Amino acid sequence: MELNGVVSAWLLSTVKVKKIKMSKQWGQKAEELEISNKVAGLGLGQKGSNQTSDTEDGPDAANPAEASLLMKIIRQGLVESKLDIEIQRKDPNSPLYSVKTFEALHLKPNLLKGVYAMGFNAPSKIQETALPTLLADPPQNMIAQSQSGTGKTAAFVLAMLSRVDATKNYPQVLCLSPTYELAIQTGEVAAKMAKFCSEIKLKFAVRGEEVPKGTKITDQILIGTPGKMLDWGVKFGMFDLSKIKVFVLDEADVMIDRQGHQEQCIRIHKCLPSTCQMMFFSATYHSAVMEFAEIIVPNPIIIRLLREEESLDNIKQYYVKCKSPEDKYRAICNIYGVITIGQAIIFCHTRKTASWLSEKMSKDGHSVAVLSGELTVDQRIAVLDRFRAGLEKVLITTNVLSRGIDVEQVTLVVNFDMPMDLNKKADCETYLHRIGRTGRFGKAGIAINLIDSPQAMEICLDIEAHFGKKIQLLDIEDAEEIEKIGA
Repeated sequence: MELNGVVSAWLLSTVKVKKIKMSKQWGQKAEELEISNKVAGLGLGQKGSNQTSDTEDGPDAANPAEASLLMKIIRQGLVESKLDIEIQRKDPNSPLYSVKTFEALHLKPNLLKGVYAMGFNAPSKIQETALPTLLADPPQNMIAQSQSGTGKTAAFVLAMLSRVDATKNYPQVLCLSPTYELAIQTGEVAAKMAKFCSEIKLKFAVRGEEVPKGTKITDQILIGTPGKMLDWGVKFGMFDLSKIKVFVLDEADVMIDRQGHQEQCIRIHKCLPSTCQMMFFSATYHSAVMEFAEIIVPNPIIIRLLREEESLDNIKQYYVKCKSPEDKYRAICNIYGVITIGQAIIFCHTRKTASWLSEKMSKDGHSVAVLSGELTVDQRIAVLDRFRAGLEKVLITTNVLSRGIDVEQVTLVVNFDMPMDLNKKADCETYLHRIGRTGRFGKAGIAINLIDSPQAMEICLDIEAHFGKKIQLLDIEDAEEIEKIGA
């Protein structure tokens, strides 16, 4: 496979747009407006809770695109999911197939060679189920949920490569990612898998990539962001969207969370032929995202991971009554003074609190790392690599790390501040992902919630009711009681 260079100059040239008959234009706009109105009714991209704060005092929440890229890089090896898969389809009587080997998929020899060269010996759980559907003839549409590290990207890339007719030199596959960095990650996977398929050519449709005025794109696979793809396909007519055979939307929840992307996706989607195979992949699917996906992916097979509440079974949950931040710090000191802690993750609401706590713990002799929103992705990876290697025993973080990292030695998670949404109500999903950093790999873990206000207590009670799991009061002044939680 040939990969074109990504250059720094922006595409500046303009082309004359062909006139479109008013009736056809009006009809298409009306259809787009109808879908847009449905999307608007879902309230997508309006939560705002996923935006990283620019101030130390503001809530430091995870930027979804950065978090997704971080998890892709961290979890480049396959992580076998213990979660069961739920499959939904319009016709419950239609057969579903799964495979245990890549040979069973009857791939082209050079493509199979590329799969093995990447280190895939057997399909992962999601690949077992997804690949026979994605490679079926006639093609089937799919909406699939799978976290980073489960072989999700390799699954849809394999399907993309399998559908290409290398004798035809025009775009046949579109793959949309929410950001430049995520598109490059996907392209790298495609290039590795197609290592022995030199006749297949890939092009990035991302910022800085130029195509001369009046040029028709001849690469069979385009991977990029919605804005650039829309410019090339609709605005400048550099390829024919009606000839696209496969449309992939990766990181769907992140895509929809970013302002403007959902409208751009709709405009691209409306230009695709009815025979085009549609694939939606994402690590998470809120109900509103699922509704959006089903609006633009007709008759899909839906693969979902069952909710992971069972991960709480290995975790002992406690709350401690405190009066101030200093009181919270003394509670942490008492815990460390009584029981042996392997590694711990402490979650704070703001960067200012995280910095203050880090300074205090460091002065008391703890080896501490801090992970917060002002760090670049590369800096975050460096911090996490050191923590995973055991070079620091305490990781103090904001919501930039509510999910995705598995460190076997983490035995304690502390909510220095309780997780809340924009309405200052309990954020149960974030709580689940936070305390899920302990109790991994079937081992027992401890979660401590530090409560310093009636509001924090209300959040704690709401979380307890939501999961149906008791969060017990812990007397932090009673050494014997603390000792019992570590037993």
